Amino acid sequence: MHHTVIVNARAGTVLEAGADAFEARIMAAFAAAGCSASVRMVHPRELDDALALVVEDRGTIPVIAGGDGTLNGVLPVLMHADRPVGVLPLGTVNVLGRDLGLTGTLEEQIAALCSGQPLSLDVGSVNDRLFHSLSGMGFFSLMAREREYARRRFPFSRAIAFLVAATRSILFTRSITVAIDMGRGDERRLVEADAVLVTVNAFEGSEWRRPRLDGGVFEVHILNAGGLYSRCKAALSVVSGHWRTSPNLISFTGSQVTLTRRDKRRGHITFDGEVERKAGPLVYRLLPRAIRLIAARDRLV
Repeated sequence: MHHTVIVNARAGTVLEAGADAFEARIMAAFAAAGCSASVRMVHPRELDDALALVVEDRGTIPVIAGGDGTLNGVLPVLMHADRPVGVLPLGTVNVLGRDLGLTGTLEEQIAALCSGQPLSLDVGSVNDRLFHSLSGMGFFSLMAREREYARRRFPFSRAIAFLVAATRSILFTRSITVAIDMGRGDERRLVEADAVLVTVNAFEGSEWRRPRLDGGVFEVHILNAGGLYSRCKAALSVVSGHWRTSPNLISFTGSQVTLTRRDKRRGHITFDGEVERKAGPLVYRLLPRAIRLIAARDRLV
């Protein structure tokens, strides 16, 4: 089996290792797993076009390498692909990669990918803006912005950058008032929250893994507004694995969600770690089994 790997040339993992060394490591790992591979380093702005060309080539298995933001950017290509596409996670969090069972070292991920099987996944849309895993406002959008800032200040360590971003987000988040409509007529809530997060399908466990990627539901998580103390307690409950029972964090599910900020202002919204400013009601709709990716089924949670 021959794979063509499209790599985000600006991914932190690539920059740390150097493009030539990283390319050689990928090819060696595929060879060790009994597969062959060619690698194309691509600027982020050209990833979608490069992936689309590889999808059309029936003589190779297409693979996209990058973090959650990279995968978000190529969702339109994945939506129109008529065959499964492999994923090689290169980000800091790698929500989707972990849910596909692609964890561990780069070599372990590639070995799992070579023996993986196709899996259909739901995709979310917000006023026609696509996302594969997470979309949120408040603390979560601030965290995404702070993480990008910290990565530029601490390019030598993604762990330090993540810690700095998390600390600043906990300290500087301001509460927002949001109307939440689950589309069932009698389930409209007005909440004051430090954050609202919408996920495609339900998360479980301390590591926020999704057992099903085609469950056909959104899960809405609300971090109650309570200032610094509330945010610290919620963060501790997530780390300890007790977030489902935390009084500071509540969750519920639905097939459609509308979020409306009471102040009507354009606010920062995160989509799989990428941040944009949007105004007006945010209408979340589910696109069932909209994309097909290659998953390591035996490693799924």
